[in-house]
Amino acid sequence: MISSQARSDAQVLWDHHLMHHDPRPCSVAVGLGSHDLQVADTAVDLFRRGMTPLIVFTGATSRTTRARMPRGEAVHYQERALELGVPGSAVLVEPRARNTGENIRFSRALLEEAGVDVSSVLLISKPYEERRAHATARKLWPGVEFVSASHQMTFAEYLASIQDDRLVIDMLVGALQRLMIYPVQGFMVHDPVPDNVAAAYERLRRAGFTSRLVADGADGGR
Repeated sequence: MISSQARSDAQVLWDHHLMHHDPRPCSVAVGLGSHDLQVADTAVDLFRRGMTPLIVFTGATSRTTRARMPRGEAVHYQERALELGVPGSAVLVEPRARNTGENIRFSRALLEEAGVDVSSVLLISKPYEERRAHATARKLWPGVEFVSASHQMTFAEYLASIQDDRLVIDMLVGALQRLMIYPVQGFMVHDPVPDNVAAAYERLRRAGFTSRLVADGADGGR
């Protein structure tokens, strides 16, 4: 059983991870690879709304996506977008990235090679990865404005969609840890963590929500 305190603390982390940006037209949308096809759905929605003329999907596979997405995260995202009616000419695929830093660096290189002039990016991720992806992109792609986006849903709705509350809370805790330790590793810019968020994080750690923690940043920003 997950205590009411843990659920309350997890809500605090969820709220912090969201950037609360309003979508606006940008040069390109970059969908970060994961297990969640809603990233692709969000990119398609933004494309249909005229927020971007071009989508880049980026991602290879990971231990959590290898079975579900054997052709690679970016390829499965692309297939989803094409199924939903996005023309092939509006989608680029970056199939090699295995962590968030590589998502950004390899997408940037792909767009440069394609001759795409980029001044702003709709950065699309899972909801609880918005802040970390934004801080990573600001570090690795200076001079570009980033607008964070994800599938719009409440914490309760996300829990219901995953159907594994402990796993979700573990992921929230892991994402928060990375916000605190990765700036020192050079993976992202410093993004201050408010005291109440840090306190909620420490309570969750002490309660055992630790499966997604890293020891030294060795996953390269995943």
